[in-house]
Amino acid sequence: MLTCVGYAASSPTSPLAPFAFERRDCGPLDVQIDITHCGVCHSDIHTARSEWGPASYPCVPGHEIIGHVKAVGPDVTRFKVGDRVGVGCMVNSCRTCASCEAGLEQYCDASPTWTYNSPDPAFPTEGAYTFGGYSRAIVVDEGFVLRIPENLDPAAAAPLLCAGITTWSPLSHWKIGTGHRVGVVGLGGLGHMGVKFAVALGAEVTLFTTSPSKVEDGKRLGAHRVVISRDEQAMAAEANRFDFILDAVSADHDINAYLSLLKQDGHMVLVGLPEKPMSVGAFSLVAKRRSLAGSAIGGIQETQEMLDFCGQHNIVSDVEIIRMDEINQAYERVLRSDVKYRFVIDMASMPDSIAG
Repeated sequence: MLTCVGYAASSPTSPLAPFAFERRDCGPLDVQIDITHCGVCHSDIHTARSEWGPASYPCVPGHEIIGHVKAVGPDVTRFKVGDRVGVGCMVNSCRTCASCEAGLEQYCDASPTWTYNSPDPAFPTEGAYTFGGYSRAIVVDEGFVLRIPENLDPAAAAPLLCAGITTWSPLSHWKIGTGHRVGVVGLGGLGHMGVKFAVALGAEVTLFTTSPSKVEDGKRLGAHRVVISRDEQAMAAEANRFDFILDAVSADHDINAYLSLLKQDGHMVLVGLPEKPMSVGAFSLVAKRRSLAGSAIGGIQETQEMLDFCGQHNIVSDVEIIRMDEINQAYERVLRSDVKYRFVIDMASMPDSIAG
């Protein structure tokens, strides 16, 4: 077994603190990764604090993982020691259901094995749960390891494994490209990646934000236009204009105000996760044969395609690098939206062992 040090929450109300635990040894198809960077996702906070249902404690979050291959199992063919690699939100799936066979492991009928806080059938001890990337190392089946382009800054590439693929997947699925008018709702960890991708794909991109202070930043990120969504006249002027709207807001908001901006047969896709149910007016959809859909991360092949696209276009996230012992302050800043636009932990700051 591999003894590892990480940071864990021991209860929904406790701060994250150093925690020693064991990873499995490399099996025939496993890749052992020394983690160099891990992004901080709002999902980490929801899970650590049992806000999406009871978590299993201790809980080691983290699913935006970048590192280097330390060791490989004897049957591994895709990676070698020293390769720069990544691990996202999943570390396994059933691989036999229709979704998995279609390369959509994120929709696995049996549920994927999530990178943290998920029952771990690969661990030798029955009843074990997965531990995530707030740690020194991780062991993952090679089928769920991703190759990171060498030209990308590793810290800024880490959020591509969640924030990146979450916004890329719907843009890819609905074949967004040149000639499309795309709206992105919200400029946070997800929204800023949605703007970057939609622009790089050739769309005309309009950012919708409640904050006048984000107008210039939206344009810096590539948005062609920025609309303040609290301005009723400005919103009314956008009616029936958009082919596609990506809603990246996790706070309560009126989605009907955005549905009315779609053209006939336009699509609005939710990637944010508001805590409260949303009300949708039937006329918002029926009047122009509009559609409302949701989308969750992406499969492994699609995630690799996204990473390769980022390598070709030099796309990364805007990040603020923190030390591991700053994680609790970072959580509070995320809740205040006080980050542009993703925290990333430098794992060189992780202790090698726990004193005592």
